[in-house]
Amino acid sequence: MNELYNIAVYVIPLIFAITMHEAAHGWVASRYGDQTASMLGRVTLNPIPHIDLVGTIIVPGVLLLGSAVTGLGGILLGWAKPVPINTRNLHPFRQGMFMVALAGPLSNLLQALFWLLLLKIFILTGFISQSLLDLTIAGVMVNFYLMAFNLLPLPPLDGGRIVTMLLPYEAAVKFSEIERYGMIILVVLIISGFLTYFMHPFVWTARELLRWVLF
Repeated sequence: MNELYNIAVYVIPLIFAITMHEAAHGWVASRYGDQTASMLGRVTLNPIPHIDLVGTIIVPGVLLLGSAVTGLGGILLGWAKPVPINTRNLHPFRQGMFMVALAGPLSNLLQALFWLLLLKIFILTGFISQSLLDLTIAGVMVNFYLMAFNLLPLPPLDGGRIVTMLLPYEAAVKFSEIERYGMIILVVLIISGFLTYFMHPFVWTARELLRWVLF
C-alpha cells in the first residue's frame, strides 16, 4: 500500500510538471511567430494531448515503484510528446529558439515555487495533513528534478538547445551535431552516475528550500 500511496502522491505534480513544461514551449513559440503548437492544440493545460505512453506513464511509474520498493532515492525522469515547433517561423530566430528552450525548465521552476508557496500557506493556516504535506513536497521535488534533467547541456534536451543558441554560428553547428548521439550519451550518463552528480545541486537546493519553509 505504501508503494501505491507514493505513486499516487507523485502522479498529480508529475503530470502537471510535464504538461506545463511542454505547453510553455508552445506558448513562447507563439509569442515569437510560430503558431504550429497552438493550431495543433498543444498550448493547453489539458494533459491528454501531451501524454506519451512511455515517457509520461511507464518510465516515471517504474522509477517511482522501484524507489518505493527498494527504499532508496533515485532520479525521477519523464517526458511528454515534444511540442512541434517550426523554427523557420521564429523571429528573431536565435532569441526565439533560446526563449522556447528556456521556457520549459523555467515553467518547472515556477511550479516548484508555487508548490513551496502552497505548502507555506497550508502551514500558516494550519490546514495541513500528511497527504497534503507529501503532495506539496512531491510537487517541489518533481519540478526540480525535471528542471535539472532538461537543463543538461546535451542536444536534444533544452539545455543543449540553450547552449547551441549561445554559441557562435560555426561552433553551434558543430555542437548541434551531437544530437544524433544524444540518447546514447544520455544512457551512458545515467548508467555511469554522472547525471546524478549534475542534478545534485538542484536537488540540494530543493531540499534546502523545503527545510526553510518547514522549519
